[in-house]
Order: sequence, then structure tokens, then C-alpha cells
Amino acid sequence: MGTPLILGIESATSRVGCAIGGPDGVSAARESAEPRRHAESLVPQIAETLEESGVTMADIGVIAVDVGPGLYTGLRVGITTAITLAHALNAAMVSVTSLELVAHEVRRSCTNRRIDAVIDARRGELFHAAFGANGDPISEPAVLDPHDLVTMLANEAPETLLVGDGVEAHSETFAQGGFHTDGSSVYPSAETIVELAVAAAAAGKTVGPDSIRPLYLRGPDAQPIGIVAPEAEPTGETMRTIRREAVARAARERSEQERE
Repeated sequence: MGTPLILGIESATSRVGCAIGGPDGVSAARESAEPRRHAESLVPQIAETLEESGVTMADIGVIAVDVGPGLYTGLRVGITTAITLAHALNAAMVSVTSLELVAHEVRRSCTNRRIDAVIDARRGELFHAAFGANGDPISEPAVLDPHDLVTMLANEAPETLLVGDGVEAHSETFAQGGFHTDGSSVYPSAETIVELAVAAAAAGKTVGPDSIRPLYLRGPDAQPIGIVAPEAEPTGETMRTIRREAVARAARERSEQERE
């Protein structure tokens, strides 16, 4: 059995997007950088990518989502939407962290050095993780003060490449530390989620929707997945329509398969 069609959902930062693809690449993608409009943007984006790809929700076999770390409300939108659709479709899921997405984006053109991914956590802090020259993680995701990170890296990895929107947010601090900051405009993308999810699905590394957990890192943000901020829950007629269509199409597909 081949790798199923994958829907990737990205909402961990100030940007929100989705992509559809498989082993042959991404067939359609959408992204929006409008602040605080994740809930309004994501579901219409999914509908548009389905139409552009010429597929329906019933064709989606895996839903992959960025589980953070990132901005709380954005993560709520993406993860809630992904889990809702996975339950409706009986689809498998893949979780990817925002930090490994940023590192992977840069790894394509930088294959022989350490990469430290930094995402703006607001409140004067950064989400951080380090990845070795082979791409494997060499530190756990953490939330750090930028000055503490500079001190740490000056001691253990002065030649590392810093990437992610956290570089731009704290550019003066990193510049004063003398660090390389190529790729500072890199954000996690839904296209990269699909790329990583293809490999995960092919290796059998999928999970059920009940296994998906957000990676908040910060104590005040670490609320259970069942507690949904009113402004973060993607309700509305579009979401209800997609849910209804997902259930109906999946049922029709199962019925057709049983008749064959």
C-alpha cells in the first residue's frame, strides 16, 4: 500500500497555512500572514487546497500538524482543526514540531553545520532547539531568554547558524554576540510539514488523533487540549460544512469499497 494523501496544517506562528501532497510533492498550498486571523483563515484555506488539488476530504489519509512550540491561540486553531478532521475521516496523524520544521527548511541548503532554530515566543523569550550537522536534534525544545541563549551558544557552539523568526525579533542581541543569522526570515511551512509527514507515514510512524499533544513549553500556556479559548475554536458554517462533508464522503468511500 502506497503513502496516502496528506493534509498538512501550520498555525504555530503569526502565519497560518495548509498544504496537500504525497510522495510526488505538494499539489496545492495556501498561507496567510494576517495577524490574529488564524481561525478565520485556516478552514477556507483547506477548502481551497482541496479544490485546487482536485480531491475531496475522503481522499485524505493522513493529517499532519505543527504541534509547537508557538503562539497559544494559533496552536489551538491548528491542532483543534486537525484532530476534528482526523476523527471525522478516521485518518491517521503525524505531529511535527515548529523548531524541526524551521531547521529542515534551512537544511536543504546548509547540510554540514549545526543549526539552532529560534522562534519568537513573545514576552521577551524564545523557543529554541539545536540540530546537528546530520539533522538530528541535539537538544530538547526549550523556552529561553535571548541573552541566556547567546551566553550558552558562545560557550558551546559559536559557529552555529541561527534561523527562525526569533532571530529577527532579537536581532540586536544576536548581532552583539557575533552569531551567523542567515535564514532569519524562515518560518515553519505547511509544505515542509507534508514533506516530513510523507517520510513518517512511509516508515509507519503515524498515530491516532487522541495521541496528539500540543507542545506549549511555558507553564501558563499549558492548558489541556480540551479547554478551548472561544476566539481559537474554528467554528462557523465553513467548519461545520467540512465536517459534514468529511463524514459523508468517508462513509460513501467505505460503502463503495465494501461493494467492490
